[in-house]
Amino acid sequence: MKDLPLTALRAFAAVVAEGGVRHGARRLGVAHSSISRQLRDLEGWLGVPLLDPAAPRQRLRLTPQGRALGRVACDSFAALADAVTALREARRPNAVVIATTASVAARWLVPRLPHLAAAEPALEVSVLTEQGLVDPDGQAVDLAIRMGRGPWPDADAEPLMDDALYPVMAPGPAPGPGDRPARLFGVSLPLLHDRDPQASWAAWFATHPVPGVDIRRGPRFASSDLVLQAAEAGLGIALARHRLAAASVDAGALVRPCGPAAVVVERAYWLVLPPVAARRQAVTTVIDWLRGQAAA
Repeated sequence: MKDLPLTALRAFAAVVAEGGVRHGARRLGVAHSSISRQLRDLEGWLGVPLLDPAAPRQRLRLTPQGRALGRVACDSFAALADAVTALREARRPNAVVIATTASVAARWLVPRLPHLAAAEPALEVSVLTEQGLVDPDGQAVDLAIRMGRGPWPDADAEPLMDDALYPVMAPGPAPGPGDRPARLFGVSLPLLHDRDPQASWAAWFATHPVPGVDIRRGPRFASSDLVLQAAEAGLGIALARHRLAAASVDAGALVRPCGPAAVVVERAYWLVLPPVAARRQAVTTVIDWLRGQAAA
């Protein structure tokens, strides 16, 4: 640690993140010449060039070594900034931070928070969206809601709720009984896919087979929320998680063309909890509320 030129590395990370020396200098609040000098010093210390000298003056072009170091530097300083911010935040006894995926936050958790606020007006609940597994540490996160096949070896997790999968699409003319499979899953209405391994079309067609359907075809989206938005926009037919799609189905933004047919997914959502000894009363209150919402 004592040998790392941290000031120069921070300057380089700012230049990479902002896409240029002047923008990086503005982000750090220092002179352009200071950033340029630090970059030269860093290249001299490393013994390899980080910026391509043949690039136009106003255009940032990194060497392969610069791209590799830039990725690590940006990620490292961003993680350090997040950790410092979390430690500096004044966490009051009534404040609770829940980590979950963006889809669960947008489609299930946040719409229910007004009910919690009405029942427990003293609570202050914040939501942090994270794709990976979060281990509550009492600093940045108090508990987490995870999708997937738990439990996980390094986390204290308990099942929260099951789910069900069914096709959804934007409202439109309903196909007749005779042509429903061809109409739903044919070329004219593509399958929409997301990255959720529990909600793959393979799971649906294994239970409800339709001959001749190529499940490899169709556009892909990065999250369950996006694939539902794509279905609402009429881009195709999505395989939805009931917990995330129910509100849109109830509101008429999505319809279930296959009727009540569904595939059950047991233990689809999990609570990842802090140690019992570290749970504040506010955290315990939110955990009990989440259990009640899942049961309802």
